[in-house]
Amino acid sequence: MAMRCKRCRGQAVMELRRHNAAFCRDCFFQYVGQQVTRAIAKYRMLGHTDRVLVAVSGGKDSLALWDLLLDLGYRADGLYLSLGIGAYSERSRTVCQEFAAARSATLLVHDLAGEHGYTIPEAAGQGGRPSCGVCGLSKRYVFNRAALDGGYDVVCTGHNLDDEAAVLFGNTLRWDTAAMARQFPVLEATRPGLVKKAKPLYRVAERETAGYCVLKGIDYVVEECPLVAGNTQMRHKETLNQMEETAPGTKHTFLFGYLDRAAALLKVADVAELAECARCGMTTQAPDDPAEPPVCAFCRSKDRLVRSLPVVEVASR
Repeated sequence: MAMRCKRCRGQAVMELRRHNAAFCRDCFFQYVGQQVTRAIAKYRMLGHTDRVLVAVSGGKDSLALWDLLLDLGYRADGLYLSLGIGAYSERSRTVCQEFAAARSATLLVHDLAGEHGYTIPEAAGQGGRPSCGVCGLSKRYVFNRAALDGGYDVVCTGHNLDDEAAVLFGNTLRWDTAAMARQFPVLEATRPGLVKKAKPLYRVAERETAGYCVLKGIDYVVEECPLVAGNTQMRHKETLNQMEETAPGTKHTFLFGYLDRAAALLKVADVAELAECARCGMTTQAPDDPAEPPVCAFCRSKDRLVRSLPVVEVASR
């Protein structure tokens, strides 16, 4: 028996077990748009007069987000950061450029090696952080810097419901209350040097963003990053997927239950004193020793990486 759309009773093309519902193509687009609109309104993520910078990777989530924000009338530009992961990065950049060209949208392209002297594959295997840690740190730094330099009001990322549930799961296993307190759908710019960050897709599941792109005809990079093997968050996702299979809605209940109770957690979380990095001027945590100059995690990581690599010429800012 064919599934029927929950809204219009037409033939459904997308089943959402966590909602015990199914939708036809047009009603599914309405559903996803409403989820994003609700997320933006609940946390006052952005306004139609804001200049929005969407961090795009070429994957389904970030391109679906950019497409949705453009359709909803927001002033949204894209930012692609080349991580130097060979053909994977080249393909990702091409997909982002073709998406922008098809929609007459603006895409900013930054290059990690050209601007900071290292690639993520070069970071893999170096002492200290694993490659995913260096990658995340690098992206956060470049996105924030690019938004500041470009005069943007907010940076949006394509973190979806599955991503947020997996991160929360890991933080809960470690009882990392400081990280849990920071895991909010929106992080305000609390001081100069920081740009507001928002996650408008936190109400939308990963399968739903994939379905959105397929039904919309959005070309995206299907392959996972070749360096992601063994990533802890991926293992947490697999665990939650198994739980979701037997009890649809588990991820939704887990994440939304946390967000409903997070205000109390914020009151007891450690609030770090902030300072200006002595090297790049970006905001960072103040050192315990007042006589020690504050240096941000990105600059410390970059120093370790670049010292271990052959001499390269780093483009000056």
